[in-house]
Amino acid sequence: MIELSHLSHSFGRKWALKNVSFNVEKGEFLFLTGPSGAGKTTLMRILHGSLPVQAGRARVADFDLNTLKPGHLHLLRRQVSVVFQDFKIMPDRTVWENVALPLVVQGMARPQIAKRVRAVLRSLHLEDMYMYNCEELSGGEQQRVAIGRARVVNPKLILADEPTGNLDSGLSWRLLQIFRKFHTYGTTIVLATHSEELLRIQPRAKVLSLESGRIAGANWDLEAG
Repeated sequence: MIELSHLSHSFGRKWALKNVSFNVEKGEFLFLTGPSGAGKTTLMRILHGSLPVQAGRARVADFDLNTLKPGHLHLLRRQVSVVFQDFKIMPDRTVWENVALPLVVQGMARPQIAKRVRAVLRSLHLEDMYMYNCEELSGGEQQRVAIGRARVVNPKLILADEPTGNLDSGLSWRLLQIFRKFHTYGTTIVLATHSEELLRIQPRAKVLSLESGRIAGANWDLEAG
């Protein structure tokens, strides 16, 4: 699902990532850890195609990011969805409109959109809120909407960049259960977090630690993938 070889990325003279190599297989759950400024968000942005590959090799969901043309990014993002810490939802639109947006952009037929959105809202216990504007929701509810928007396209891979960073421990636990549920459906998950508590809840997950843009540790043999 993810194959990185000697990936490096800089902003001017500052290296955000340096010589990062690892593999994530289809259906695995990876926690990405490390202090602020370690390179987690930069890595997520590269995996989603928001930043180019400057050095090294990167392959995600069968797409070679070194050769992927900007006009084909939408094809990558049908397979790879991202959930941000700050949600990035539209507060003045309804829950339904926010979750349905990726399918509307794809040009999917209305009956199929309705079927997909209903199923996702039900799985997130948001079906009774579908006509609420997102600005009326709590932080935890807004984060569930963001997760729903990522899940509705049935991606092969979900990237979650500190999705619980602004939530209390109880809400963080509930959100992790949602990601665990999607993982049981076969979705590959990469979740960036500072929380040691979340790592304990998902003990069989892979854990990769970054520090100053380099791999500082991992709980599996990186050379074996």
